[in-house]
Amino acid sequence: MAYEERLEHEQTCPLAYVTCEYCQTALARKQMADHYDMDCYKAPIPCTYCFFGCKEKMQRNELARHLQEFTQAHMRMMAQTLRSFSSSFPPTSNMASGSLDPNQFEPAPSYPVPPSMSSPHDSSQQVQSMKETIEQLEARLVIQDHQIRELIAKMETQTAVVTDLKHTVRALEEKLVEVEAQQYNGVFVWKISNFSAHLRSQEEERPVVIHSPGFYTGKPGYKLCLRMHLQSPSAPRCANYISLFVHTMQGEYDNLLHWPFQGTIRLSILDQSECSNIQDQEEIMDTKPDLLAFQRPTLPRNPKGFGYVTFMPIQALRQRMFIKNDTLLVRCVVTTQGELNSPRREGFHPRNSDGATL
Repeated sequence: MAYEERLEHEQTCPLAYVTCEYCQTALARKQMADHYDMDCYKAPIPCTYCFFGCKEKMQRNELARHLQEFTQAHMRMMAQTLRSFSSSFPPTSNMASGSLDPNQFEPAPSYPVPPSMSSPHDSSQQVQSMKETIEQLEARLVIQDHQIRELIAKMETQTAVVTDLKHTVRALEEKLVEVEAQQYNGVFVWKISNFSAHLRSQEEERPVVIHSPGFYTGKPGYKLCLRMHLQSPSAPRCANYISLFVHTMQGEYDNLLHWPFQGTIRLSILDQSECSNIQDQEEIMDTKPDLLAFQRPTLPRNPKGFGYVTFMPIQALRQRMFIKNDTLLVRCVVTTQGELNSPRREGFHPRNSDGATL
């Protein structure tokens, strides 16, 4: 067989295997037509109700969903088609009385008429059957409309219930966070996980600002939180530094406390080494009552913070094991004015903070 003949044979041979262009199934060429018409789940097909006016086309595996979603529309199309079909027949009373004038009517639309409808009597029965079918379809539409309204009402009720439950869960979560914050009693350890990602952002000149959860100095006590900045390499006067600040927050006991907040705050980035020679990076600062940072907050978190713009060089994090398991630990110990008689740790003295207005 010549090469050209072989190519032509391969393109027409009914036993040659070909691939379905829709679902990629391999079948003999002679089976492909039946596959398209009956089996291929991705083959485009018209809607079952195309005779009644539905123009949608879809993949075969989407037909069931289409029929379910457009049941009412299909019934209306069917009813309209049946009305149009039945109106093409003359009234039976005129036929019975013999008073029908052949010239009285326009030619009826051309519909395929089965042999069983060839006589006036058969036509009358067929029209009556169509009318009954229309009435049944309209009754089903009414029932389905009622069911849809009930489902919509039920869905709206359930949506409202779910919304209320979400609000309740959110309130409980906030309450749980508040209860946890009250357990710190002035000693708070902030775990900053995935710290390497923050360092990468800092190196790429992207702003890194992290806020801690709130914590209380006691029960009752002031509510505070910490804010950390990783200053970018191009930051003026504080490039590549860790900045650390304390913020007052609105708390549960604010009405019972004396304002402005007064006390001593010890901030530490903890050395997580397991050796005995642990060297935390630590600073102690006294509050300044005249600053806005220590007034009673009028917002959930006081925008004014108090602390250190140059708390620690970022490079110093690598000199000790300040980062362990990709986690940085920051500790804040707060002593309120009534507790200031307790002795400070030897070797540490308050350093003037350099970020009181930030």
